[in-house]
Amino acid sequence: MHQEQALSVICITPVKNEAWILDRFIQCASLWADHIIIADQNSEDGSQDIARKYPKVTLIENPSPVYDEGARQQLLLDAARQIPGDRLIIALDADEFLTANWSISPEWQTVLQAPPGTILRFQWFNVLPGCTSGWIPSAKLPLGFMDDGSYHSGQKIHSTRIPLPEQAPSIVLQDIKVLHYQYTNWERMESKHRWYQCWERINNPTKRPIQIYRQYRHMYSVDPSNTLAMQSEWLDGYTEAGIDMTSVYQAPFYYWDRELLDLFSKYGVNKFRKLDIWQIDWQEMDQKVEYKSLEPIPLSDPRNLFDQLIHQWLFNTQQYSLRWRIRLIQNLLRIFGW
Repeated sequence: MHQEQALSVICITPVKNEAWILDRFIQCASLWADHIIIADQNSEDGSQDIARKYPKVTLIENPSPVYDEGARQQLLLDAARQIPGDRLIIALDADEFLTANWSISPEWQTVLQAPPGTILRFQWFNVLPGCTSGWIPSAKLPLGFMDDGSYHSGQKIHSTRIPLPEQAPSIVLQDIKVLHYQYTNWERMESKHRWYQCWERINNPTKRPIQIYRQYRHMYSVDPSNTLAMQSEWLDGYTEAGIDMTSVYQAPFYYWDRELLDLFSKYGVNKFRKLDIWQIDWQEMDQKVEYKSLEPIPLSDPRNLFDQLIHQWLFNTQQYSLRWRIRLIQNLLRIFGW
């Protein structure tokens, strides 16, 4: 007689230097996941030691020296598919948490009973500093998949995390959300976004500086009237389990700062002149991170006055960037390489 295979709920997560939040993440995910697969990419902050403490965690190595989201997601999917039986795969970064009401929401039972091939789409609640409010972007993110073995096609950056088969059914969750803690540490987030900008400049050289600016400064275009209060039910189940959901670790610098110094050493600062990364005193940062280079690196702001004025104008118009007058000026700025 055929016996139905048990369903495993599997959380898959890429990690690189996430010690600031990894304990919290694993404690929360351990409440709803049967297995947590973490692919660590050369962490230097003790992330691997944290992961090894938890019985539900399978730690695998991502030895790649380059940033490639598609490759790391494939690595995680391959590991998840080694687990026998039916699989519900939920792909979260270390700074993302299912809201604690998963345990009492009827939506969770709907998710567990979804047919193979179903995509789960979540609302993202971007938590602001203080952990009492945030905002929800309009997109419903595909972060879960009732695995049917479908092929996954990823990209190097901002990749879809799960397979998206054509004409696959979707469940759009309204009650259970994903809390995104990236913005709780504003300085860390800005360090990461500076690195993203430089990555774009190197890997997508035809992408205009204005496009890069708008993409990586989107958090400054959020209308305050669109912020929402953190709902107590989103945290209660975790805090009742003794999990700290509010403290935020801050550091004098972040590993992306060191990586940018590497890029300045390799390419020179002028390559990144039109990027919004010069609010930092890089000479001071060089001292903070005790960066060791073979030759002294020129680290002073390479922008001319016109570049600085353009950055100020972009900052002042970020909230209004979709208005036709702003877009017209942006198109005219192509003449000057912007």
